Amino acid sequence: MEQRNLGKLVTSAIGLGCMGFSQAYGPADDEVSLAVIGDALDHGITLIDTAMSYGQGHNERLVGRAIAGRRDEVVLATKFGIVRGPDGPGLDGRPENVRGYCDASLQRLGVDVIDLYYLHRVDPRVPIGETVGAMAELVAAGKVRHLGVSEVNPAQLEQAAAVHPIAAVEFEWSLAWREPEDDVVPAARRLGIGLVPYSPLGRGLLTGTLPAGPFPEGDFRRTDPRFHSENLTANLDLVRALTGAADARGVTPGQMALAWLLAQGDDVVPIPGTRDRARLAENVAAVGVRVDPDAVVPREAWRGDRTSFAAHGTQRAK
Repeated sequence: MEQRNLGKLVTSAIGLGCMGFSQAYGPADDEVSLAVIGDALDHGITLIDTAMSYGQGHNERLVGRAIAGRRDEVVLATKFGIVRGPDGPGLDGRPENVRGYCDASLQRLGVDVIDLYYLHRVDPRVPIGETVGAMAELVAAGKVRHLGVSEVNPAQLEQAAAVHPIAAVEFEWSLAWREPEDDVVPAARRLGIGLVPYSPLGRGLLTGTLPAGPFPEGDFRRTDPRFHSENLTANLDLVRALTGAADARGVTPGQMALAWLLAQGDDVVPIPGTRDRARLAENVAAVGVRVDPDAVVPREAWRGDRTSFAAHGTQRAK
């Protein structure tokens, strides 16, 4: 597996996003999830990405089970700041709570140190520099090795980096969602911060294998404008064009999409998620693919605004 750098943190060229093992795409089978994580490690994937909010702790416990006995093979990333309760998700980046969130994650994961600890979303009540200051104390205490932030704007990224070195910024970026190229990507590169795109396969859209019919309960694409009505019709037309181009090159559309992201720079480490062991192997193989799909599916052709999607726009403080 090719290696890349997120700041000073060395990881595999692609990681594994684990959210889908606990939420967002309907029910999952823990034994299958454990097998997929094990396969990822066997394929040379080192970056395993989870969060305290995924399944309200279930995901971290699952990842902890999967990496038990293999800790030295893993660059372990988790996140805090989204708090899920009976009233839905909210945000908490208050400095006085950061250590407690970290300690709880360490316990659920069954480890002594987290390799990459992210602020999952900025709490609108708290300047990001204050939250990052509390995160920096975790580094000094030996509980965390590197810091990251997720879904921030350039000003917030600069404010965070002014307090403590930031290894990585996580954000949605794919062939079908290009807006970060206008602001977050150049800002991160000015600051020497690595880029970790989540949903690099467009929440499954770019694989060409979306389920037929309406999305089931528990699948958050039910509320994503990109997957509805005329937006979905237009986007599926683009995916068919992408699939034709991929077939002509002897690759899958998903591999083409991942290869495009990987080609954006050596500081880019996508974290596709999957519950399917064959799909995992397909994603790994994308590291060796060299293609340019831009001419097939230009940026401006995609339809639907992800900024109105509820999982991105969580603003309620806890």
